Amino acid sequence: MRSTNSIKNAIVATVMNLITIVIGFIAQRIFLQTLGTEYLGINGLFTNILSMLGIIELGLGSAIIYHLYQPIAEGNKEKIKSLMLFYKVGYRTIGFIIAMIGVLLIPFLYFIVGEVSIPESVTYIYLLFLTDIVASYLLTYKRSILYANQKTYVVNLVHIGYLIIMNVTQLIILILTKNYILYLWIKIICRVLENVIITIIANRQYPFIKSKQVKALDKQVKNSIFTKVKGLVYHKIGTFIVLGTDNIIISTFLGVSTVGLYSNYNLIIQALGNLFSQVFNSITASVGNLLVEQDKKKSYLVYKNILFLNSWVYAFASTGLLCVIEPFVRIWIGSEYILSFGILVTLVINFYLQGMRKTSNTFKEAGGIFYEDRYVPLWESLINIVSSIILVNIFGMIGVFIGTIISTFVLFFYSYPKFVYKPLFERTYKQYIKDYVPYLIGTILAVTITYFVLSFIQIENNVLHLVVNVGLVCVIPNMIYLMLFYRTNQFQYYKNFLMKILKK
Repeated sequence: MRSTNSIKNAIVATVMNLITIVIGFIAQRIFLQTLGTEYLGINGLFTNILSMLGIIELGLGSAIIYHLYQPIAEGNKEKIKSLMLFYKVGYRTIGFIIAMIGVLLIPFLYFIVGEVSIPESVTYIYLLFLTDIVASYLLTYKRSILYANQKTYVVNLVHIGYLIIMNVTQLIILILTKNYILYLWIKIICRVLENVIITIIANRQYPFIKSKQVKALDKQVKNSIFTKVKGLVYHKIGTFIVLGTDNIIISTFLGVSTVGLYSNYNLIIQALGNLFSQVFNSITASVGNLLVEQDKKKSYLVYKNILFLNSWVYAFASTGLLCVIEPFVRIWIGSEYILSFGILVTLVINFYLQGMRKTSNTFKEAGGIFYEDRYVPLWESLINIVSSIILVNIFGMIGVFIGTIISTFVLFFYSYPKFVYKPLFERTYKQYIKDYVPYLIGTILAVTITYFVLSFIQIENNVLHLVVNVGLVCVIPNMIYLMLFYRTNQFQYYKNFLMKILKK
């Protein structure tokens, strides 16, 4: 059942993200052609600023989902209802707090944004972004029961509809009116509709959660949730500073138009990252269900299988980014939007390191390890923001991403071996290194050899250049990984798994 749900969730997530990617690239091109780089920079900047306010959520959603695994497995409806009510009250309170703090940030906007030439009020644009994030907290809590029941695919299907309707409507508005304000209102309206539809689906599939007769949540469970939240708040802060401050630093030191240039590359990187993140998000509930059994040997074997897939996917994706992104950008929006090769290399390294966090993060979240490593994100954040600010003054944009890369080492060399390998699998630091190093070597070989081969191919036609690069990227890194790892137990596991599916 776990495998079936994971596969179903992963397939829907993959299809959803492929559709999202196509829509996103079309939307970005039309946005640039219609409104220009400055609007694009403001779009990315305000998205980052308001993701900072998401820290206030404190990880309550993750803590609630973790606590839903056990009562769902036991069929304990009363406890599920109590958790859902607690979640509802918590999220509405958070929405109110975010609105208040968001308004208090208004006086600081012009310092962060700097001089802009757009006719619309920067404050009004910011308030529309704030309205969108606050609206997302009002009805979203019921999707948690779908996540915990391993039905992520249901949420993803609704999200596909939301994205298609929103983007198509926004593009029509841009083409016909070039009205950025109306463009933002469409997003708010579609967000509310998405949450309403998911709420209706959750109510129909689990009608007992609509009951007005709900017991107060047990004090012991509340204390456990608050303990998890105390740990998650550090993780929320850390995640934002490491992944969400790049645009703010670039805007402050290099200007909002530079943010617009980076946003094009960031859209491609996020598209790939989201494509694979959804696959790992789809298996989190299944991993949580597995960890309830408390079989450390079995959990470790599953971990190694997922880590192998994680590594292969991100080795392939990183190779693709390095070798395909430049010819793609030339065709997509033009050569004037190409960034330097040095910036591209740092972006690819950062993308790979963020991707290789997926397996450990999946097990850490499913295992409820939020409080134990609560100080790690603070160290990661401090290293990130200090090194990024120092290096941006020395190297420019490339320095921001080097700072992020440096800070990531805190997780790989300290957090994961201590807080994942030891408690969940009873494995040593030496075993951790032994599991990761072969994949790192394999990735370096795959990326280097592929890029070296492609560097000898000189094609003037941009479309043909892109097609050839994509074709070789699909072959070379995967062949290298196949030759390196085909004898491993992990490769044999997936080979046998695919054979079973094909026979069925």
